[in-house]
Amino acid sequence: MGDDTNITGLRVLAADEDEAILRETDRLLAGLGHTVTAHAVDVRQAADHIAREDPDLSVVVVHDDDDHALDLIEEIGEYARGPLIVLLGAHDSDFVRSAAERGIDAFARPQFANEVQGAIQLAMKRHSETTRLTEQVQQLESALERRGTIERAKGILMERHGVDDRQAFELLRQQARRSNRRVIELAHAVADGHSLLPNRAE
Repeated sequence: MGDDTNITGLRVLAADEDEAILRETDRLLAGLGHTVTAHAVDVRQAADHIAREDPDLSVVVVHDDDDHALDLIEEIGEYARGPLIVLLGAHDSDFVRSAAERGIDAFARPQFANEVQGAIQLAMKRHSETTRLTEQVQQLESALERRGTIERAKGILMERHGVDDRQAFELLRQQARRSNRRVIELAHAVADGHSLLPNRAE
């Protein structure tokens, strides 16, 4: 996703204790091409709407009650899959720091529509990058886990059949072909104590 991508059509959860402010937020986001699908005025509503709506983006509006806003940010950050931005009238560095510690992806002043859209694009970009890195880490962990399972199975076969490392792996591959299964499936079975291979090395 490039920096110049104009993101529109997001389904948004808007949160604030003031319904009038939320209606203004609806109009602001609609003008940017997004749709507010739910309002949350407290932490419980935020959690319920996240579970039901699974929004693409969550927006917390801050104007009077900083502690309430931080509670909403913490709750949404805990449960929402999409990114989270904050709209605040002034750049209060103490509040922004506290909000950042709770997981916001960006912030903007609601009186500047272009700034809000920029914050949305930044949040979506950061979230996409974080998701991609998380997936890469999970893939690497999965690959390492598979390798560890195969190594354990090979060690069992080496001891059971008196073969070397290469021959143990070949036994796994031969049995996988014969049984139309993947090597990792057989490795799991062998590591779990199942004897799926011949008693004598071929």
